[in-house]
Amino acid sequence: MSVVVTDKAEIYSSTAVHMIKRGFITGIPIMLGYLPVAITYGVLAKQAGMTLMELTLMSVMVFAGASQFMGVNMIAVGTGTLEIIIATFVLNFRHFIMSLSFMNQLRELKLKWKIPLSLGLTDESFAVSSINKDEAKMEKGAFFYGTIISIAYLSWIIGSFLGGVLGDVIPDRLSQSMGIALYAMFIGLLIPSIKKEKKIAVIALFAMLIHALCIQLGMSTGWAIVAGTIIGGMSGIYLLKEDVA
Repeated sequence: MSVVVTDKAEIYSSTAVHMIKRGFITGIPIMLGYLPVAITYGVLAKQAGMTLMELTLMSVMVFAGASQFMGVNMIAVGTGTLEIIIATFVLNFRHFIMSLSFMNQLRELKLKWKIPLSLGLTDESFAVSSINKDEAKMEKGAFFYGTIISIAYLSWIIGSFLGGVLGDVIPDRLSQSMGIALYAMFIGLLIPSIKKEKKIAVIALFAMLIHALCIQLGMSTGWAIVAGTIIGGMSGIYLLKEDVA
């Protein structure tokens, strides 16, 4: 009887370790992509006046690159807290859709795995996990997805911390030039979508015009971003509506 228990333990251990190794290998590209972007975020956050602890905790608690970049930019221009929260919520609303899709993929896993996995989901980890759907049906498949998300999470936090440290060391001219990373990141998120659907470019331009108009009308930068995001996003309801046969 004791031999059987030992065998089961060995099988469990070997399976879990195997899935963790596979998850680690699969997650390495995400880690390599996150580190330089996170370092840039850390430098810009330090430049915006955030302390090393604040910018690191932001990565720990928020863990959303686009929102953190936007938040830092809004902090730098003196935007109010409420405006930052609303703009971040709107920008991150896509995570509800991704989480629902991801949960459908993980429907065979227990709830104790689904909750933490959904909380750690990002655009990149969602894309990689969607490609590797078979692991959800394998024994201890949760370890595979958990490892991918953990690698992404830790690399983002470490990169943010390193960026905050470098923010005190590198020349001001170099740190200021890294601000272009904010625009590059959003353009990088936008271009693939435009390639799939040209109407998204119209939505983006419409959102920009709304933002510019709000600024001209005397609205603060933060509320102008919120207005452009919400109104521009709502226009997609009509522009991207599929024809019903």
